[in-house]
Amino acid sequence: MFHKNIKLVLTGLIFIAAIWQFTESNIGNGIFLILLSLIPLFLYFKNEYILMAFLQLRKQNFPGAKSWLDKIKNPETALVRKQQGYYNYLNGIMLSQTNLIQAEKYFKKAIELGLSMDMDLAVAKLNLAGVALSRRRKLEATNLIAEVKKLDKQGMLKDQIKMMKDQMKKI
Repeated sequence: MFHKNIKLVLTGLIFIAAIWQFTESNIGNGIFLILLSLIPLFLYFKNEYILMAFLQLRKQNFPGAKSWLDKIKNPETALVRKQQGYYNYLNGIMLSQTNLIQAEKYFKKAIELGLSMDMDLAVAKLNLAGVALSRRRKLEATNLIAEVKKLDKQGMLKDQIKMMKDQMKKI
């Protein structure tokens, strides 16, 4: 919605208004304004369009998630580094259904920019391993699957890893 720098300026202005309310002995207004200033600060670190795209993906609504991501104009300047990683991650997930070559580019860029959660990183690397297997790059796929095993601490991707290993045996 707003550029990342505008969100910081908005946070600062609301916080200054809260301090002014404290000096005028309006404690309730000051507390409310401090709480209100946390909203743009939160949205600085968690982009609202990316959050909405994640919600659409949870519902398996790929066109809806794509429409939310398309609303982000010029992600290199509008998003902080981790948000850029998740922007590329989500685009990679959506393109992995149709265009593996383009999805591979998005996943590599997402890994390069960084993802906050180990599980997201594991899923991105697992998808890259799948692309590598489809292109008959067995060594690269083996290395990526080993990294996925290290990142998958809860064991949620065991079945997918097993399927990938079975496919590697066939090659």
